[in-house]
Amino acid sequence: MDDDGTGLLTIGELARATGLSVRTIRYWSDEDVLAPVTRSPGGYRLYDAASVARLELVRTLRELGLGLDDVRRVLAGERTVAEVAAAHVAALDAQIRSLRVTRAVLSTIARRGSTTEETTLMNRLARLSAGERRRIVTEFTARALHGLDAVDPEVRERMHAVTVEPADDPTPEEVDAWVELAEMIEDPDFRAQLRRAMEFNAADGEPGRAHGRSPWFAKRLVEVAAPARARGIDPESPEANAVLRDLFGDADRKDVLDRMTAGFNERVARYRELIALVSRTPAPPHAEDFAWVVAALRARADS
Repeated sequence: MDDDGTGLLTIGELARATGLSVRTIRYWSDEDVLAPVTRSPGGYRLYDAASVARLELVRTLRELGLGLDDVRRVLAGERTVAEVAAAHVAALDAQIRSLRVTRAVLSTIARRGSTTEETTLMNRLARLSAGERRRIVTEFTARALHGLDAVDPEVRERMHAVTVEPADDPTPEEVDAWVELAEMIEDPDFRAQLRRAMEFNAADGEPGRAHGRSPWFAKRLVEVAAPARARGIDPESPEANAVLRDLFGDADRKDVLDRMTAGFNERVARYRELIALVSRTPAPPHAEDFAWVVAALRARADS
């Protein structure tokens, strides 16, 4: 304390009382976080007992990571400590998510031995915002369905329902999957392939038809093919003819194969697997049933 009887503290005495450095206190004073009560005749800053309590609060808020602007707002009564803490928690959560993505990307780069170009692409794609991801998928779906009003409503709804929401803590495998998925969506050949599948679907119906009435409705294929596969019927065997006839009637088998491979081939199956992997949703079932039907059609188209 000053020995002049005022009960005020010099900046040095305040430093000793709080354990903070003179330099730190002077800086906070210069930033209007801890204004002196007055100044001595010699121009030195003087502080009172309330300044000690204020300084302790400033130190606590700073140790919690709050910036000086937020500290000033709390001290001025513009925001409560709880409000600032909640905002800071949100900011820390965002930083943690970013660090998790960075860790996953770096793990993937190290594991794959990625080139500079691959590293840049991987980092850019992994950090796309939710809105940017939705835009990419929405634009991809819109192109596939554009002008095809007769596409089965069930198929149309499934296409529009596709979402890609990577986790906040993606694994290296999920980063890999998102990069592969984004590349697939941008691939002109895959875009053309899915568009062709939608054109086949639309050609078999008319606008306003009931849900699931398309001959290519996946549920119907599974209902017929799954039991046959479960019974161990070889897709190349004569017994498979009855299954194909039940599914497709007397339609030309090569034409049917073209349609099937457009909508249910390995790339489409991989597309669905990647969406499930990135979004941490169950993998699409029945890929083996579709493969059985394609194998049975190929055996007859080649004969």
